[in-house]
Amino acid sequence: MRTRRNSWFPKSNIKGKRIAVWGLAFKANTDDMREAVSIDVIRALVAAGARITAYDPAGMENAKKTLPDIHYARDEYDAVHGADFLLILTEWNEFKDADLKKVKSLLKTPLIIDGRNLYDLKTVRKLGIRYHGVGRQA
Repeated sequence: MRTRRNSWFPKSNIKGKRIAVWGLAFKANTDDMREAVSIDVIRALVAAGARITAYDPAGMENAKKTLPDIHYARDEYDAVHGADFLLILTEWNEFKDADLKKVKSLLKTPLIIDGRNLYDLKTVRKLGIRYHGVGRQA
């Protein structure tokens, strides 16, 4: 079965790409990994050959039990340093308040795929970041 490639997805194959993931817990302000979307997303990316560096303010210890084969960062900026793009999966205040200029400078490609719609589209794009929020017009 052939899968449809989404318009926000990088045109090149993700095999060998390093993807920064912000947010592992199923919701902010918890370390609970039960039914966390991050599990399925990260497993699919790893199966496709991506290398994941993840950060979550509270959920990393529990995530390590479920996702032992990924790299865990010290903080959100460590996660994006040298990554090909950033994928946001949990809505933490730390991520909402992130220094996006710094994020852009640390990423190889200024691309954020935001599963939580944390940022204003126009504001992020003015910074020169390609930004795709789930359910938003591209």
